Amino acid sequence: MPKANPSPHTHAAPTSYEAALQELEGLVQQMESGQLPLNQLLSGYQRGAELLTYCRAQLDAVEQQIKVLDDGVLKPWTSA
Repeated sequence: MPKANPSPHTHAAPTSYEAALQELEGLVQQMESGQLPLNQLLSGYQRGAELLTYCRAQLDAVEQQIKVLDDGVLKPWTSA
């Protein structure tokens, strides 16, 4: 039985908020250039949505940590 090959459009999860933001900015520049074929625009949009979701989750986690700090209690922050 042949092994299933991963989809060529499968992307690894970002390693950090900064990495996700940098990749997202690069995608936006490529898309705005008007030089990408339609299928790459679609995959770029999908990846951008994934990165945006990741960044929002990271920001929400930090916001929750700040709320904890504001209440005078320090708890360790763990990434989502």
